[in-house]
Amino acid sequence: MIWLNWDIRTRVLLVALVPTAVLGILLTILLTFSRLHDVEDALVQRGQALARQLASASEFGLFSGNTDALAQLASSALTNSDLQGVSIFDRDHKLVAVAGLQTHAAGVVDSVSRIEQVGSNMLRIAEPVRYTPTTDEDLYTLTSDDQRAAPPSSLGEIVVLLSLEPLQSRKRSQMLAAIGTLLIVLAATAALAALMSRSVSQPIRHIARAVTDIGRGRLDVSVPVIGGGSLRQLAEGLNDMAQRLKLSREGLEQQVSGATSELRERKEEAERANLAKSRFLAAASHDLRQPMHALGLFIAELADKPHNDDTRMLIERISASAEAMENLLDSLLDISKLDAGVVTANPRPFALGPLFERIASEYQHAAQDKGLILRVRPSAYWIDSDPLLFERILLNLVTNALRYTPRGAVMVTARKRGTRIHIEVRDSGIGIPQEAQDSVFQEFVQLDNAARDRSKGLGLGLAIVRRLAELLGHHITLTSLPDRGSIFSVEVRAARPIENKAKDERAGVDLVGLIVAIVDDDALAMESLAGLLRAWGCYVVSGESLHALQHALADNDVAPQVLISDFRLPGPHNGLEVIAALRQQFGPGLPGLLLSGDTGPEVLRQATDLGIPLLHKPVRPAKLRAAISHLAVSHLADVRANSDAHTGDSATA
Repeated sequence: MIWLNWDIRTRVLLVALVPTAVLGILLTILLTFSRLHDVEDALVQRGQALARQLASASEFGLFSGNTDALAQLASSALTNSDLQGVSIFDRDHKLVAVAGLQTHAAGVVDSVSRIEQVGSNMLRIAEPVRYTPTTDEDLYTLTSDDQRAAPPSSLGEIVVLLSLEPLQSRKRSQMLAAIGTLLIVLAATAALAALMSRSVSQPIRHIARAVTDIGRGRLDVSVPVIGGGSLRQLAEGLNDMAQRLKLSREGLEQQVSGATSELRERKEEAERANLAKSRFLAAASHDLRQPMHALGLFIAELADKPHNDDTRMLIERISASAEAMENLLDSLLDISKLDAGVVTANPRPFALGPLFERIASEYQHAAQDKGLILRVRPSAYWIDSDPLLFERILLNLVTNALRYTPRGAVMVTARKRGTRIHIEVRDSGIGIPQEAQDSVFQEFVQLDNAARDRSKGLGLGLAIVRRLAELLGHHITLTSLPDRGSIFSVEVRAARPIENKAKDERAGVDLVGLIVAIVDDDALAMESLAGLLRAWGCYVVSGESLHALQHALADNDVAPQVLISDFRLPGPHNGLEVIAALRQQFGPGLPGLLLSGDTGPEVLRQATDLGIPLLHKPVRPAKLRAAISHLAVSHLADVRANSDAHTGDSATA
């Protein structure tokens, strides 16, 4: 409704004005019509009185037939300004006298007057002329000679025409007077209503404006106290409230300022503690990874030597323990790299078939050791994703399924739904309750490993899966029932098959005779790495710094084919600077590999920007051999290309 949007002043004005105006209009109309009716009745009564007077005066003339007297009577009656005509008729309705306007006989009944309106401005009044007997009965006594009858009771009628113009004039005057009076009353009412609305609405408007200012934070407002009663109490209460709010805000601001200062101090203290913790963890991680790196390389070198059964079993147990520690460090490193945002995805179309074949080959033995059935359905689908990162997602899901399935089977399959491929890992394991299905993707959450049994994993596999899926833009769903098993599904966009002519990057090359230069300030790590490389048939030249390596290369008179450097080194140069310096000395195509125990994202960013592969310690021997093989193959390809180019130039010359 529109009136709901009106302000208080308009509402008060209407409340004061409308009832008074309606009452004034009704009373004016009622009084005016009553007055007009009275004026009209007075005119009619006056006309009837004139007609009766004329009827009484013309009785003798009609009785005696004196038309002259009747004509004189009619003419004398026209002296009244309201009369427009007088007509006298006998009992046979014959006109015997007329003055002014003439009209026909009305034909009235005895003792009954008739009033009719003629046209719009004339009123016709007919009055009968009745016989009035006297005491002189001799005048009417019948004689036997002439046999005269008694006079009739009606001698005729008088018809007068009365003008309504004075009545209309009186009505117009009355109407104008009523309208003028009504306008005066309405004006006075409006003025009074405006005064009343202002006296009521002005304090309310002051209060509303003050409330708005208080809502905007201006607490120094004050409402003028006007009038009395409830409005005065409201204004005084609002002023008191504003003052109290002002005092409360000042106190609150002081408390907030104090709390903010304290919070800032605690934040700075926490940042200092976090920085110290980060430095400690970085140093501890580096110091821990160095011996783990050396230990892994020594174990690999030791495993290549001949041993009896007891010694080999002991070496395998030592290797398993070292591998468990390396798995923990690698998982923590993966989590930190994903959180730091230094891992970039390189999606491209690739086939699921080879990946499924590798999973079936690599995990079949682990499934058989647990008495499980591993079913990997062949797939001809192609998907659009990063091959390495997606393989890590699928391997973690399969590992998790095998770990938490005590009996039954684990199945890996792919289903196509529209333009999407759903890769599912199904198991018949212990299942996951509904309330815990979100928490299993968090770090170090293991629902069935309260004792933290290392053989059941570390609780990082699904956390890595979630982060990798978010990085790749894949949707992961989990459907599970306790004691019934679980289904992990990864939704990936389907891709069109393309011809793949690339060679298998996993294939290694023979490292016998490869000249490898090593820079590492940790003697134990450098000795273990050199021993492993020599066991692979490499020619190794090492040094604890850039200058030491340069002297060693000069003494041996060799040029390195692959350079392996630790990131942290004594002196002014780090590993990246060492690789850059040796590339200036031996050519920009010298393959370089960076090793580091630092897990911070800045080291990975620097290496990625320079295009230098980085391996975090501890490095597994197989991963190290694959990296060296890849660098050697790339270097040999570049050398052959340059050689072919020089041969072509010579032939042209």
